[in-house]
Amino acid sequence: MNIGAFFDIDGTLYREGLIAEIFKKLVKYEIIEPEKWYNEVRPEYQKWDKRQGNYDNYLLKMADIYIQAVKGLHKSQVEFIARRVVQQKGDRVYTYTRDRITWHKAKGHKIIIISGSPEELVKEMALKYGFDDYKGAAYLMDNEMEYTGEVIPMWDSKSKREAILYFKDKYHIDLSNSYAYGDTAGDFSMFKSVGNPICINPTRELIKKVLEDEEVKNKIKIVVERKDVIYGLNADCLQIL
Repeated sequence: MNIGAFFDIDGTLYREGLIAEIFKKLVKYEIIEPEKWYNEVRPEYQKWDKRQGNYDNYLLKMADIYIQAVKGLHKSQVEFIARRVVQQKGDRVYTYTRDRITWHKAKGHKIIIISGSPEELVKEMALKYGFDDYKGAAYLMDNEMEYTGEVIPMWDSKSKREAILYFKDKYHIDLSNSYAYGDTAGDFSMFKSVGNPICINPTRELIKKVLEDEEVKNKIKIVVERKDVIYGLNADCLQIL
């Protein structure tokens, strides 16, 4: 049996949200109207930036607009933009997570991305960091390879649980000795599925779920990276203030 290491990207490996970067590129290339950013996305970002709103609401608002923006675009157009995003921004990752990828490779573990970002972006990050496999949000296409406006999500807990089970069977992975890395409530099902879950800069909602689940609470490790310092905690040290 193989040991797996399952990584979220946004906020776990990449220091922000990759979908935000591709969103900005779509605005730059006039595929998304600037008003969509100013009138719909920026208010959610500002709420989160002031710690008055939910980070997931900000990302989901962008995802909703992205779905409609890519409708009718050819696959090659989005792939080109995704490559540009990762070329320009792909090094903006957390030191801890980058080092863990290196550690898992040295151990011979299967390293796999499970991310809510568009699959085209996830693929580019997987290639850049040498992952064995990946799953991202799949934006569906017609026979002409143009996007239809439909999406199979990969940002919710149910989808991530199904993805882990898919990779478990594909690579004969022993989940009881495997690892999962995430930062939001959507990653909680990954934590329940493996023996070694690690929170990276977790959201309040995720911490609340961890503290309410004795099974996860007893095995979780919490990592907080700020500036050039990495803090390691366990759930017994935590309380929500």
